[in-house]
Amino acid sequence: MTGTGVRIDGNTLRLPGGVAVRFVRTLRLPETGTHPLPPGLGEFPVRRVSDYPDTVPEPWRARGGVMLPVYLREAMWLSFGGTREPAALQVGVGKVCAVSGRPWSDRLSRDPQNYLVLPRQPWLDGINSGKGTVRQFVAVPLGLGATVEGQVTGEEVWGGVQLQSFPLVEERLAQWRELERRAATRSRAAYGAALPMAAAAAGPPRAPAAMGLGVGGSMRQEVYRDDRPLSDWCDTAAGRVFVHLVTPPEWRRITGEAPPPSPVDRAAYTKAGLPWYDYYDQDATDLAPTDTLDAVKPVGDWLGDDHEPWQEPAPYQVKPLGDAPGKPVEDGDW
Repeated sequence: MTGTGVRIDGNTLRLPGGVAVRFVRTLRLPETGTHPLPPGLGEFPVRRVSDYPDTVPEPWRARGGVMLPVYLREAMWLSFGGTREPAALQVGVGKVCAVSGRPWSDRLSRDPQNYLVLPRQPWLDGINSGKGTVRQFVAVPLGLGATVEGQVTGEEVWGGVQLQSFPLVEERLAQWRELERRAATRSRAAYGAALPMAAAAAGPPRAPAAMGLGVGGSMRQEVYRDDRPLSDWCDTAAGRVFVHLVTPPEWRRITGEAPPPSPVDRAAYTKAGLPWYDYYDQDATDLAPTDTLDAVKPVGDWLGDDHEPWQEPAPYQVKPLGDAPGKPVEDGDW
């Protein structure tokens, strides 16, 4: 295995070129209707696989990367706040592109576009599945066929999340830096707070309880079309990382830490008057979904109906939004 320049800063993954990615816990949406953006309920803790050589399963050691704990049917979104310079970021779910629905690739593509443009894209809550909408990332075990990977490829081999970043070519990056030097400082609002964790005991390695991402409810969110020519981006990735999704019992056994508390009750959150979010960028163009991702079915088709009560947020609750310490993350074979 070799270093990739990927590091963990708290619970933030930092990829080469200044890309910052956080995995944020959130409320799971109903699988019918289209909803505002759900709130952030704290970051998932992230740990290097290489720090636990005696307790992680062998397939995870071979792939390297990082891991985080997630409950069955728990929802998450990816935050890119803190990304410092322009980057093209590929996001895979079980090595299926979350933007295009195509197989994972080591190269950028525009037909269809298989990457996000950072920092313009502030976050990604799910797969690109409709005009101005995405379907929420929801954790499910491998083997049921419920993951995006299973539905698109017919197999469930990889699971997890894959990230790969591409910087601008040197000339374009220099031009961007000069423009930034002249421009006024901009700021953006962020939300979400870390959740507490406690210590626990570890145990011997065993077969992994592998998890992947399926889809849940639909929400209003655009995946932006790149307005740069493809030649502005480097041909090869600056860094990549495999993110393993770990069941809470496995997390406790591997790391010796307690997983985060179980997901927050949705009705209680809404009843308390806490905020939801709407985001719109009038200067950006939404990227049309492909037929592949539009056809992915929600996890309820495999796991049964969601009986958790739902309470629609009131209109006043929907708010408009307009290198690090530690060892590098090791990459592996995937």
